[in-house]
Amino acid sequence: MALFFFLIFESPPKVRLVRGPHRCEGRVEVERNGEWGTVCDDGWNMKDVEVVCRELGCGAAKGTPSGNLYKPLADEKQKIFIQDVNCNGTEDELIECDRVEDVFDCSHSEDAGAICEKSPPKVRLVRGPHRCEGRVEVERNGEWGTVCDNGWNMKDVEVVCRELGCGAAKGTPSGNLYKPLANEKQKIFIQDVNCNGTEDELIECDRVEDVFDCSHSEDAGAICEIPETVRLVGGPGRCKGRLEVKHQKQWGTVCKAGWHLSAAKVVCRQLGCGKATLIKRCCDKDTQGQGLIWLSNVSCSGREEDLQHCLSGLEGYNNCTHDEDTWVECEDPFKLRLVNGDTSCSGRLEVLHKGIWGSVCDDGWAKKEEQVVCQQLGCGKPIFVPAKARKKFVPGDGRIWLDDVHCKGEEQSLEQCQHRSWGYHDCNHKEDVVVFCLEGQPDI
Repeated sequence: MALFFFLIFESPPKVRLVRGPHRCEGRVEVERNGEWGTVCDDGWNMKDVEVVCRELGCGAAKGTPSGNLYKPLADEKQKIFIQDVNCNGTEDELIECDRVEDVFDCSHSEDAGAICEKSPPKVRLVRGPHRCEGRVEVERNGEWGTVCDNGWNMKDVEVVCRELGCGAAKGTPSGNLYKPLANEKQKIFIQDVNCNGTEDELIECDRVEDVFDCSHSEDAGAICEIPETVRLVGGPGRCKGRLEVKHQKQWGTVCKAGWHLSAAKVVCRQLGCGKATLIKRCCDKDTQGQGLIWLSNVSCSGREEDLQHCLSGLEGYNNCTHDEDTWVECEDPFKLRLVNGDTSCSGRLEVLHKGIWGSVCDDGWAKKEEQVVCQQLGCGKPIFVPAKARKKFVPGDGRIWLDDVHCKGEEQSLEQCQHRSWGYHDCNHKEDVVVFCLEGQPDI
């Protein structure tokens, strides 16, 4: 029986947005005969931007800024291809709109710009230590599937890193390094990915979408550098302080206007800190910043992986002063350990909260909870150990931080499991949880 598959070749858009914070904002450029030129802003309006956003696969049109806001400016030698663009707003491509192609009375000081909502990435990295490393998954019709590693190379990873807003591509590991492995029922969507390394999204690369000879043992992985685009400064640690963001290689503050807890949650998650605990309306004179104020009116759902994925006013354009700089406080990163065991992979479970180590009560504790602990510590799988061996551990004598912990078994951290509020319990230390992982099996 003959087997057939199809290579997907999609013609790239004839328009792009350059020098903006992401691919859905910037100075407008159009392509003609392999050359890119700018667009004069005579007659440029929101209907024209709607078409640009649609052609690029971005979200809703949000603004028509001057192209001069996006530095560096266009080179004097770059041509201005079109002016007097007149779209009705329903076209799929800018080339379908009425326009004047003989430009004679415009300069680059009149280059058009566009702001679209940034569409969520169609690719993600899962089960890694951070959002920029892990097993590669792509989204199709609301479902996530893996990528076969046939032909997978650094050029493909470069595109993934760019689409996710991560740093430089660093490696092409096997997706099997990231536990737990993909469920057998999860689909493998694409294979034989072939990027040239310059694409903005993985979907722009040639690929085979009818996968018939791959298994999850061949899932692709990717490692990207973590870009430092957000930081908290002036506080007692890296998880508390004045919020600053990096734009155009310069750090600036964030105005309190429009700032809410949902945005603070995104910042804390992006920094690898614990949950957001406090949002000061602004800094005092000793902690306020100097220089640029990059963002204001930031609007997040709280589920974004990166503050750049939230809506905000145009970078650098606001009426704020440093008296309105935003201050954010997050809990310290969630940590756990196993103590008094023969190895670091066996012992009484302790978690760190507010700088103090405390134990976990065994109410409701079972195999799925132990599975999460062992995985988080990099200690393999949990193993059954007789009660006799567990009794040798001396109970704790300090805080009991957690009780009624319930996990699904797939969480990457015990912090993601359901539990009672920190410090609330009905236990004593005779009920402290003891965990044995495969790499810490006692000699019994």
